[in-house]
Amino acid sequence: MSVIEVEHLTKDYGFGRGVFDVSFHVDEGEVFGFLGPNGAGKSTTIRHLMGFSKPGDGHTRIFGKETFARYDQILKNVGYIPGEIALPAGLTGWEFLRMMHHGKDETKMRELLDLFELDPSGETKRMSLGVKRKLAVVSAFMNDPDVLILDEPTSGLDPVMQNVFIDYIRNEKKKGKTILLSSHIFSEVDATCDRIAIIKDGKIVSDFVADDLRHASQKNYSLTFSRPIDFEGFLSTCEEGKKISILETSRKDLKVIVSVNDADINELVSRLCDFPVCGFVHLKETLEDYFMKYYKEEKDFGGAFAK
Repeated sequence: MSVIEVEHLTKDYGFGRGVFDVSFHVDEGEVFGFLGPNGAGKSTTIRHLMGFSKPGDGHTRIFGKETFARYDQILKNVGYIPGEIALPAGLTGWEFLRMMHHGKDETKMRELLDLFELDPSGETKRMSLGVKRKLAVVSAFMNDPDVLILDEPTSGLDPVMQNVFIDYIRNEKKKGKTILLSSHIFSEVDATCDRIAIIKDGKIVSDFVADDLRHASQKNYSLTFSRPIDFEGFLSTCEEGKKISILETSRKDLKVIVSVNDADINELVSRLCDFPVCGFVHLKETLEDYFMKYYKEEKDFGGAFAK
């Protein structure tokens, strides 16, 4: 059952800005990663999901209800962390949390304050970015919502708190929560998500099951030869068949990177018996590697990505 639905969402702000025909869904109990650099369209999509903006075309639904028209009926059971934290002025952190609290027991709130090492007694306008982010995290989780929509949730947190956050998301997942995690941090997405979509220039360019990438049957290997004659000989045999694909070659270093399906690994080993190698390394493809295939033409990311 899909709890979160984005269907052909389009919002064109002109000059190539916006989102264009974006579609994805998040099923009940699933953690869905929405991966892309700053400015790719993640926050625009999420603002529509939260009912803050009306789609130019398409639909955004939570619990089967249109979010722009029915936001008041939906958001009571949705925890939200915005990408940019804007807290009301003139309040202490305690006052903000109690304003956002639904009148339930404060036990969970206090557990979260301890977990994220947050003292909310100061005025919100004087808080650092990290403290504001922690306040937003506690606010999103303290009412124990069934759905969590998290936009760059660990931005501004130190590495220790980022790990605390990841562990907490894993625990929420075990409880059956439905989670949309928008991020540009590969390790955060890789550690928590069941499915992942990559967005580029306002369009979804890939939507895949995370385990399919982690356990892909197509593997890449780096081969280093001792002699040029072996290097050239191996390349000539690969031209005869299609089971071994040549991805890169370096005649200077006598290196070849090949792609082989697990079912054909014996053929690769058999060919190497005739052309001895001094180096044989499995190149495990990471989420970052896969992502960069879609952004490889970009030369300068301006600090937009983090591991």
